[in-house]
Order: sequence, then structure tokens, then C-alpha cells
Amino acid sequence: MTAKIRLRMSTADAHYAGNLVDGARMLALFGDVATELLIRRDGDEGLFRAYNSVEFLAPVYAGDYIEAVGEIIETGNTSRKMRFEARKVIIPRPDISETACEVLAEPIVVCRAEGTCVVPKDRQRF
Repeated sequence: MTAKIRLRMSTADAHYAGNLVDGARMLALFGDVATELLIRRDGDEGLFRAYNSVEFLAPVYAGDYIEAVGEIIETGNTSRKMRFEARKVIIPRPDISETACEVLAEPIVVCRAEGTCVVPKDRQRF
């Protein structure tokens, strides 16, 4: 089972000079993907217990379109181990014009993570 979110990073997401987006924004997207996966799997939002690993691989800037995907890779009695990846799929092209953008032929992986979520037995509906 997989889930995907795609959205554009705004200037409100930019936290550092040069419109650089805080890496924690990718983790927030992974949290939203995890929530969808748990709702589809168990009928409940569950709880994010821990990230087992996080890798920030490329910068993200305001104006970039990010696609965050996730999948459940292991299921326990209450735990759900998940794998996530965030990819930059569209970038702004201010060198061409203020409103120009480009769809990347190959998405750029900006972040990867694995984490564990928990859905208590009494909350599992499926």
C-alpha cells in the first residue's frame, strides 16, 4: 500500500536565506503520508512513534514542487514500519522569467526516511 502527496513549497515554507526550506518540512509531509497510510490500513490516524533513519539529500527552495511518497513495509500487531521519499519534480526558472517553471525529466530525491507508527489494537477497525 502506498500514498502520495504533491505540493508547492511557498515562501512561508522558506526558513533560511535564499528561500531555503527547512528540512523539517519534509518530515511534516512524511507525517501526512503516514497518516493517510494508517487511515487506509486501519481506519485510524494512529501515532508516529519514531524515525529510524532520515537522510537529507538535496536542498529544497520556495517554488519547488515536492512529491512525498510512502509505503508500509512491515506490519506488526500494532506497529507499522514505513519508508518515505520526497522528490523535487518541478522547479522555478527565474532565469527565463518570473513565472517560468520546468518539469524535471528525472525527479531529484531530496529526502529519504524510515519510521514506525503505532495504531493501538482498540483503534484498529479493519
